[in-house]
Amino acid sequence: MQNTINNTNDKIRLMLIDDHKLFRCGIKSLFENSNKICVIAEAQNGKEGVSKILAQNPDVVLLDLELGDINGLDLIEKVMSQKPNVKFAILTTHCNEHVINKAMKMGIYGYILKDINSELLDMIVKSVANGAMWIDKKVVQILRELNPNVVPNTQVSRSNFKNTHANLTAREYEVLKLVVEGKSNQQIAQELNISEHTSKAHVCNIIQKLVVDDRTQAAVKAIKEGIV
Repeated sequence: MQNTINNTNDKIRLMLIDDHKLFRCGIKSLFENSNKICVIAEAQNGKEGVSKILAQNPDVVLLDLELGDINGLDLIEKVMSQKPNVKFAILTTHCNEHVINKAMKMGIYGYILKDINSELLDMIVKSVANGAMWIDKKVVQILRELNPNVVPNTQVSRSNFKNTHANLTAREYEVLKLVVEGKSNQQIAQELNISEHTSKAHVCNIIQKLVVDDRTQAAVKAIKEGIV
């Protein structure tokens, strides 16, 4: 599967599919001033979604499961064979075990719940575009319960992460977890009762110690290594 992003002006080409216009407008407004992400198309149902994906070839598609005419998973199945480079991320309110398992087997790149904050959604779109997978914490727990031998429990994962990156301090682990949750330096400072300058310093140290380029890559690496 192609890992590089082919888009105009080096922006991630994002498409939105949801049967609620107000929700689509809200998501679209999040990326209006982004220098990394561009919403190139939106659709209100599955039939329109399939047509626009095939015509416009987005990098990432954020879609709901309930689209009025067809199910979101059926849409993905229709498109995947024709557009294998398109990365699909489900954005929904549903945590149905059967749907989650089917979605995972289909090879989606994200399973996101709609109570997510805007900063984290921005990070997820960038991560998915670069080939990373994002699964909501509530969904991860369901997957662990369904597949205990495949998806390890949180404590084991965190232990493995610490063994790999033992040079991170306890405070830096706290900060990194908040970075993964999409918190800004100011929000981290408020939550941990530290100055914003100290918060920024911790984030810089984490980026250096994890050998990544920015906080987004640090969050992605933390997820892959199992800290959350």
